Amino acid sequence: MGAVAPYAAMSVNPVAAKGFEAAADAYVRGRPSYPAEAISWLQEQCALGPGATVVDVAAGTGKFTEALVELGGTVIAVEPVAAMRSALTDVFPGVTALEGSADALPLAAASADTITVAQAFHWFAGEPALAEFARVLRDDGRLVLVWNTRDQSQPLWREVSRIIGSLQRDTPRHGSGQWRQAMSDTSWFRPLAEARFENRQLVDRAGFVDRVGSTSFIAALAPAPRAEVLGEIAALVADDPEPIALEHVTEVYVFGRQV
Repeated sequence: MGAVAPYAAMSVNPVAAKGFEAAADAYVRGRPSYPAEAISWLQEQCALGPGATVVDVAAGTGKFTEALVELGGTVIAVEPVAAMRSALTDVFPGVTALEGSADALPLAAASADTITVAQAFHWFAGEPALAEFARVLRDDGRLVLVWNTRDQSQPLWREVSRIIGSLQRDTPRHGSGQWRQAMSDTSWFRPLAEARFENRQLVDRAGFVDRVGSTSFIAALAPAPRAEVLGEIAALVADDPEPIALEHVTEVYVFGRQV
């Protein structure tokens, strides 16, 4: 696992870096995990588990890393934000956690069976990241993209979108669909399979506020406007009984490396 970085500098979106550095604790408390059905489906599609090497890129605090660890095998987490990486190693001290970004992975060529990216591919620069993934993957390797998306059929999530929608501005996001164009345009990977799974998260009122507060562009706000926004979010559930059910859709996409 020699350190090989073909790019001179790591490309990390400054909004993402600032927001996730500030919100690492809220991310741990508020973000949902991933449904067992999605992980089982992935096992059928990819080399996961004993004997396999999986690289979890932009691993954050380890929300998806946890599922990979439970499957066995060698799991390597790559995360550019120090606070997120520290939170990951606190929970998973046995996981190798490396500083790096999608377009500069500190790993040798052809050293991974599978690369996973959960909640993050929309932040990457497209082709440079995909070229780097292709370098690190073996010829028959797989690239997995995963998102937990807010189910907008739930009235509570629609109210959240009303409050925070104008604050997104040009922040990269899964819902823009630009990541699909990157995968369509690339010659490095081909689509193999995709699936969607229901994912219900049960939280208390504080957990709901953390769920919204861990969003990058909310976490990156100055203290006063951030407190104002989170006050509005808290008011949405002030009279709701606990636990509060938050409905998500887990989207999973599998791509094969073009040889």
